[in-house]
Amino acid sequence: MRLRALGWLLAAGLACQAGLAAERADFLGAPASSEARYVADWAVRSGDHHGMPFVIVDKLNSRVFVFDRQARLLGTALALLGLAPGDAGVAGIGARALSTIRPDERTTPAGRFVASLDRNEHGDEILWVDYDAAIALHRVAVGVPRERRLERLTSLVPSDHRITYGCINVPVRFFLDVVAPAFRGSDGIVYVLPETRPAREVFGAGQAVPPVPSGL
Repeated sequence: MRLRALGWLLAAGLACQAGLAAERADFLGAPASSEARYVADWAVRSGDHHGMPFVIVDKLNSRVFVFDRQARLLGTALALLGLAPGDAGVAGIGARALSTIRPDERTTPAGRFVASLDRNEHGDEILWVDYDAAIALHRVAVGVPRERRLERLTSLVPSDHRITYGCINVPVRFFLDVVAPAFRGSDGIVYVLPETRPAREVFGAGQAVPPVPSGL
């Protein structure tokens, strides 16, 4: 009887551990901030990502994490983000010419976004994050040499990663090998972490899980 009871306890403990593991995103040992881990785990526990691939954008650390449908990490990379700090977008900015956007308006808005692959005017594949605000995650843009975007991507200085008009720039191979395959044939969710307040104020604290958008 003692052996049988011990077996039941052991089985219950393993089941409990498996349940806890199933409620967490698997970073596969990759370093990540506590805020990034909190939001990824919340997305899994709450079912907020609806079994779709998802991305965590950690603005304070200029880093992007891409997860598959099972919440396993597919890859992580440094990223370039909006020049100006801040978590709110500017109304109507997506319809404006770049030349009219002031430096203080060049933010990467925080929040939860339903994302999908598309192509830009040059035919390059991009991941739309917020279509109305013209915010996308895409391979690093190098059209303006003085901005030194390739050099900035490898820098360990956080301020060097703030240069875009709000879009999220990642290394070319990372986009082609990780981002695009994860979202090809499926929409997904992009979680952009805030930088002016705790992530818990944006994700998870008494927040209802949004329904799956129609057409998904």
